[in-house]
Amino acid sequence: MSSAADMTRLCELFGGMIVETVEFRGEHTLRVQLGALHDVLAKCRNDLAYDMILDISSVDHLGEDPRFEIVYEIASVDDSKRLRVKAKVAADEMVPSATDLWAGADWHEREVWDMMGIAFANHPNLKRILMWEGYPFFPLRKDFPLAGRPSAMPDVAFTGVAPLEGGPFVTFAGGTNTVVREPRARVVE
Repeated sequence: MSSAADMTRLCELFGGMIVETVEFRGEHTLRVQLGALHDVLAKCRNDLAYDMILDISSVDHLGEDPRFEIVYEIASVDDSKRLRVKAKVAADEMVPSATDLWAGADWHEREVWDMMGIAFANHPNLKRILMWEGYPFFPLRKDFPLAGRPSAMPDVAFTGVAPLEGGPFVTFAGGTNTVVREPRARVVE
């Protein structure tokens, strides 16, 4: 079966729980209601041979309700099929964890929690993966200021000049060609 055939099959099985299907430039996207998300993913994993999770990401639709969207990129191991599954998530809702389907979902879900604040129900170890425990903000939300927020740990995140800036291993942005941009082409004095 192909991804397009799988989308048709999932629409037959889940009916009204499928919000939208999109095929664009050979990519297939299925938008589902949050309540059906885990069941759809389980069907993909167990019966349709999507045995690999590539990524889990999220989108902040600030000003819309529901505000967030969770996005799963799944594929067959032989890469003959790929499918994107999306679901809208309100700020106070929990997304069912996919760690019982793909062990690789663990770190992806932790990153989504850490950066966006979207919580996952039944996750075995839902704690921060990039920011420190106790950090009260979610840096990838659209309402997070670009300059950052004051921190009780000022040495952890800095906004000054990066230590390697201008060094021999840093590319030169805006050079006229790749030779000029290449860091080894510059002579460090």
